Amino acid sequence: MAVEEVEGLPEDIYTTPINLAHITSIAQRLSQPDEQPTLTNSLYPIHKHLLVKRSLRCKECEHNLSKPEFNPASIKFKIQLVALHYVPELRILSIPNLYYQKESVVLLSLINPLEEMTNVTLLSCEEGDPEDTENTAKIVVPSQELILSARDDAAEYDEGDSITDFKDDPEVVIFRKANKISFVVKVTPMKAVGDVKIAFKMKYNYKNITTPLGSKEEKETPILLLEHHVDVNLGQVIPS
Repeated sequence: MAVEEVEGLPEDIYTTPINLAHITSIAQRLSQPDEQPTLTNSLYPIHKHLLVKRSLRCKECEHNLSKPEFNPASIKFKIQLVALHYVPELRILSIPNLYYQKESVVLLSLINPLEEMTNVTLLSCEEGDPEDTENTAKIVVPSQELILSARDDAAEYDEGDSITDFKDDPEVVIFRKANKISFVVKVTPMKAVGDVKIAFKMKYNYKNITTPLGSKEEKETPILLLEHHVDVNLGQVIPS
């Protein structure tokens, strides 16, 4: 409502130091258009839509991929079959200075999330691969198979040396501890500007430990070979 007289400013407005942490933002003021408070201590809780638990099924086999507990106070899942718990985790450990058309050594690591030993093989993308669309560098992956030990939560607190002799190539596998290994790949940027992006295939063995509903027979679980396309961004190339 328009008024002829405007409320005057407080007397201490020019002397009191401003604390931005106590001042509301434009978004906070517009979320409460009735009051539009200027201080955060004057804000009211905003109504939030009701969140419900949902289960997720596979569209092909209709198996449950995610199913929460029935107890509304519990945040755990009764079934949680997400890729994070089964696919080996790839991380970047160190990246050197990457120069145009100069080969550099990049250090990567693999972590086994399973409680069983996993064999991983890295393969270069073939020419004309439809998934290889953002590759801007050549990569030389290890030719040998990388063996990941089973995940053991107690091994993190074991100070002793309990590493099995895997006969790793010291020029490929730099470090090994518990279910983690670090290895080297050789990267050659092929573009003078922009990000250095590499792509390769990761093939590993997988054993399905889930039991179909209603099945009472104990059958030997087959071991499958799964393959995923991996894209890694190593950052900006340095002009030579």
